[in-house]
Amino acid sequence: MLQTPSGGAGNGTAATDSGLMSIGVVLNALRDEFPEVTISKIRFLESEGLVEPRRTPSGYRKFSAHDVERLGHVLRMQRDHYLPLKVIREHLEALERGEPVRLPSVGRQRDAGDGEPLGDFLGEPEAPTAARVGRAELLAAAEIDERDLAEWESYGLIAPLADDVYDAEAVTVATLVVELGRFGIEPRHLRAMKAAAERDAGLVDQVVAPLRRHRNPQTRAHAEARTKELAGLTVKLHAALVQTALGVRLP
Repeated sequence: MLQTPSGGAGNGTAATDSGLMSIGVVLNALRDEFPEVTISKIRFLESEGLVEPRRTPSGYRKFSAHDVERLGHVLRMQRDHYLPLKVIREHLEALERGEPVRLPSVGRQRDAGDGEPLGDFLGEPEAPTAARVGRAELLAAAEIDERDLAEWESYGLIAPLADDVYDAEAVTVATLVVELGRFGIEPRHLRAMKAAAERDAGLVDQVVAPLRRHRNPQTRAHAEARTKELAGLTVKLHAALVQTALGVRLP
């Protein structure tokens, strides 16, 4: 079950009184189960009519908990049943009408080259979406202003890759910084977390560096998978240590 925060972000807060969420908060809620989801993916599903978030007078998207659950259902049907979006849309519409429906099955997941392009089969754009966001998109997703972003950059919490282009993970960082700000934790307080993350990354890099330098191309390719595996273990260990230190257990 997706955990949906009870709010969105705006001017230093992550929630509105109505309980609606910004697209950045939605991204965080979905990424627990769908690590590869991006803002572009959410917008694409919106453009296909799978979800209809509300809009503020300034044009920002605001999602309800029902919207997030619906997005999770769509992503789950794509991932587990390999259904095209047209079929998923019809299935959801039937459910909302209260009709008894069975989830259709289309067999195994197709590989690229089986005849029908994999992107078409899943209802995705043919061109892959790069995991990058522009500065304006980052500001809009986290609902922050230039002053906030400049401050966070000064503390090294967020850094552009080049020409005001950021890794998509910057949206997650920005949204979490906003969330922590609700509790009085300021960006300057987070420098220790940033330093600890860099030390962890350095440790992982030491382990995979020999694989990246190996003459065998397959071994070098294996380095990325090993990096992801070690990163996941590091994050889990960090979370466990924090919970142990605080004497709490997160759901």
